[in-house]
Amino acid sequence: MLWSVEHAVWRERNRLVRWHRLWRTRHPVTFTEKVRYKMLRDHRPLLVTFADKVAVRDYVAAAIGPGYLPEVYGVVSDPGQLRSVERPEAYVVKPSHGSGAVIVVSPDAPADAVLPAPAHSWVYRHVRPDSVDEDHLEQIGRHWLTQLYGQGPNREWAYGPVPRRILVEELLIGSDGSIPDDYKLFVFHQQCRYVQVDTGRFGRRTQDFYRPDWSRLDLSGGLPWAASPQPRPERLDEMITLAQQLARGTDFVRVDLYGLPDRIVFGELTSYPAGGNSPFEPERFNTEFGSHWTVPRRYLP
Repeated sequence: MLWSVEHAVWRERNRLVRWHRLWRTRHPVTFTEKVRYKMLRDHRPLLVTFADKVAVRDYVAAAIGPGYLPEVYGVVSDPGQLRSVERPEAYVVKPSHGSGAVIVVSPDAPADAVLPAPAHSWVYRHVRPDSVDEDHLEQIGRHWLTQLYGQGPNREWAYGPVPRRILVEELLIGSDGSIPDDYKLFVFHQQCRYVQVDTGRFGRRTQDFYRPDWSRLDLSGGLPWAASPQPRPERLDEMITLAQQLARGTDFVRVDLYGLPDRIVFGELTSYPAGGNSPFEPERFNTEFGSHWTVPRRYLP
């Protein structure tokens, strides 16, 4: 959820709101309840690093090596500097301090796709290189930098301290030439329990859930299932190992990875999937996911 700076500051002045949230989440059982518990209580600097799309690169390089990172062409704090970033024909532009805002530029985008209006640019958009007007892109960047991500009623606090910058980085291409499948590994206490697979980011999106042995779950997270189960990734064991290494030091984190033809590439670390509002159908999976997670009474620094 996006809030203006003024709105977020006003909302957080009310201490009664925070005490009510703490009281309401004191005995979590389900996965969504435990995410909200973590959002309110786990204020370790590690979570800020996870949320920061720039700083997390150093964390990943130290934990599993720099070879798993996408190439970065530039990081700017002034959107006007985007013009000076040398970019290939295909690339990605996104803010450092949130999730859900990405401009993908490649020749394979629909011919009629255009950049979003700056005021409505916290979206995924795929456009061709000749559709990128530099003034328009700068205006989008300026709008992004005015936004605070995740500052709604449950407050994803970790995004607040992240320095607001803009990244220009490598566009990842799958074996069929399209945006690759997104593997989201749910790691509890350094143990991967589930793998979510998202496909078709800019087309017909699907979402499926598997256990580490690649048995498919009859679970819907809001999007339709793929027409048939996905084949087990050739490098699934390596993905699981990497995810568990990246999850050291925390009780839960979702590790997003991409499986390319020649390598595995890091996506992001997500402490608060769906802001604590992940849908589960049937609901029993909400409890099952939560059963793997023992939240501490207190998060120590």
